[in-house]
Amino acid sequence: MKTIWKENGTFEGSGKERGESLWIQKEYRNEHTEEIKVTRPSLHMDITAEVAVIGAGMAGVLTAYLLQERGLKVVVLECQEAGSGITKNTTAKVTSQHNLIYHKLMMSKGEDRAWEYAMANQHAIEKYEEIINQLGISCDYEIMPNYIYTLDNEQRIKQEVEAVKKLGLPASFTSETTLPFQVKAAIRWERQAQFHPLKFLDAVAKKLTIYEHTRVTQIKSGGNIITDKGSIRAKSIVIATHYPFINAPGYYFFKMHQERQYVSAFQGEDIMQKARLDGMYLDADPYGYSFRRYKDYLLIGGGSHRTGKYKPLNAYTKLEKAALKWYPKAEIKYSWSNQDCMTPDSIPYIGKYSVITPNIYVATGFNKWGMTSSMVSAMIISDMIMGKENEYQKVFSPSRLMLSGSKKFLKDAGIITASLLKEHMKIPHDQIKNIEVGKAGVINHDGERYGVYREAEEKYYFITTKCPHLGCSLEWNQNELTWDCPCHGSRFDYRGKLISNPAMRDVFDSCLRKKKQ
Repeated sequence: MKTIWKENGTFEGSGKERGESLWIQKEYRNEHTEEIKVTRPSLHMDITAEVAVIGAGMAGVLTAYLLQERGLKVVVLECQEAGSGITKNTTAKVTSQHNLIYHKLMMSKGEDRAWEYAMANQHAIEKYEEIINQLGISCDYEIMPNYIYTLDNEQRIKQEVEAVKKLGLPASFTSETTLPFQVKAAIRWERQAQFHPLKFLDAVAKKLTIYEHTRVTQIKSGGNIITDKGSIRAKSIVIATHYPFINAPGYYFFKMHQERQYVSAFQGEDIMQKARLDGMYLDADPYGYSFRRYKDYLLIGGGSHRTGKYKPLNAYTKLEKAALKWYPKAEIKYSWSNQDCMTPDSIPYIGKYSVITPNIYVATGFNKWGMTSSMVSAMIISDMIMGKENEYQKVFSPSRLMLSGSKKFLKDAGIITASLLKEHMKIPHDQIKNIEVGKAGVINHDGERYGVYREAEEKYYFITTKCPHLGCSLEWNQNELTWDCPCHGSRFDYRGKLISNPAMRDVFDSCLRKKKQ
């Protein structure tokens, strides 16, 4: 069945919309109850706690749970709803094989740091199993191998196999897979896992005190957190908001960029008969594809690019064409995307937020491996708050030296500089009459730059292109009809409404829109 993407963000054939992940569907998130989600209150008073966790995604919920299990009074603050951010859009692979990382770590960080990284993530897999068994969580948890494959570079795979064997990890070389095409080589990791992320998160979150629709606006000295609904005084604070919203100290905006990737879930006769994968798969080539099964769905991911640096391709069409090449009768049922914080040395930042904020902790920069990194964050930060040194914490320290990432630092600095200058340079602008329906452009109005999305013949939406985070110039993403920041990854829908941080407010320009109307 041929699917036709429309400009308004829907596709013919199934009636589903872009952005609607498989995990949030009622029939799969809550198979044994009619209740889709738990209704939680907003904060409505000033309270105190031993620990306040900001962010109720996987990292925040797990950190709060481990601390509460150790007897501390913990509250979680979430500006939307638990699990409504990055977690709901993951492919939910629970694996310590984070692409071809271990040879790179041994060369740049040394064997000790590479071992810490490996063992932390292996321990994270074991911790998931422990919690699932302890709480009796039904979340479709499946133990299976994870593969990183290549179509053309066998030597890279052999180097990685040699590195992981030296670290004592459960991996081996192979050229045999259950993919629908021949690979040159692959590394196979045993006893990795996949699951339904929201079924797991929902079960753990029920054990916690979570205040939803409560936006943190400021953290003052002494552990006083100010929100739009009340305040919390806490001895320790954990920032698990995907991208840290405090610019200084810490300066994480200088130490990370964000990338987007796209996923489609397919069903059909071909999927049932041919897509009999024995595990989870990822191409070592960043422009290749990832694969995993969930019930009678096949999930294919790809189309990665830096947020705000949109290339002229339709990522969803690319995924569809790939699926139809291998499974001609496949049908798209759901399509969505996700965003990840990328660090220069490919290692997350987990630990003290900065050297001058001893009671504030951070978990960010998961480099597309959010499931194990979330658990690693929870284990390390909970130990640190309890005054216990974690044996894996050094490699993840936010204050570590990153000489191996200097080239990426310079590249990011160049992109930021160019984007900041773009807001002030005299460059050609689009004429509003030439912007097609379903497309966007940038116009000049009274000497200022404005982004314009044309929804219908005479219906326009105007935004200021200056990102409210640090002033970079927003770029249009035709894949998702959004305005994205190439510097730090803030995103806004075509109306100008904030989708994701580090920006803290919308970019809708009501004055200009009123003039144009």
